Amino acid sequence: MEIVNFSAQTDQGPFLNINEDSYDFSFDNELYMVFDGFGGNGVGDVCVNHLKRSIKSFYKNFVRDRDATLPFYFSPKFLIEGNALINAALLSHHELYKKNLEKEVSHRAGASAILAVRSESILSVLSTGNCRAYMIRKGNIRPLINEDSFYFLSHDKYESHLKNIPLSGFGLFPDLHYQLKEVRISAGDKIIFMTDGVYGRVDEQEIYSSIGKETLNIKLKIKELFELSNQRGNLDNQTCMIMEF
Repeated sequence: MEIVNFSAQTDQGPFLNINEDSYDFSFDNELYMVFDGFGGNGVGDVCVNHLKRSIKSFYKNFVRDRDATLPFYFSPKFLIEGNALINAALLSHHELYKKNLEKEVSHRAGASAILAVRSESILSVLSTGNCRAYMIRKGNIRPLINEDSFYFLSHDKYESHLKNIPLSGFGLFPDLHYQLKEVRISAGDKIIFMTDGVYGRVDEQEIYSSIGKETLNIKLKIKELFELSNQRGNLDNQTCMIMEF
């Protein structure tokens, strides 16, 4: 199963002067990442850039030697690539958390993220914090992973601002709280990763409508989602990644 179309874009949004969102990918290692950093100017964005390098480096080292002993975690229910991704995330989190302990609170940083690796037809998706993943298959859209935020503790579905407050993330707590799912990919599937600056102001059918437009190229589909969210009052950074199989 191969990716036939791919795009990833990030933007600082209509209000903020700095972009703490980011993305990265490696087609050689089938590694895909979306980040939503926090910590402020010169802190959150620096943190995200460090996480990108760290996760990539650790993951490459693990998959290079498939017989290597994984340092933190192993589960037989996940592929070796999924286990390697978990360990890359745990090691990167451990490094960041130790650095945060050495700093004043106002200079600490962290990030929400969605990380994914592909092995043939299986996509392993790891999430921490307030990012969201969707799959579009055979005319239907469904969430692969929902965000871990205060939004799900609220009884008011209209309190969309609570989506901006993550309950987990890199660098926040001694232990990294995460979700991991393995998804079997079929031809025609579309996978979408988004930060809250995108999904926080649009609903599933609007996402489906934009992504499904055959008249738009894949970059313009992301631009349309950004603009729709901004028209609804978004003030946050925005990142979106689309993989079409």
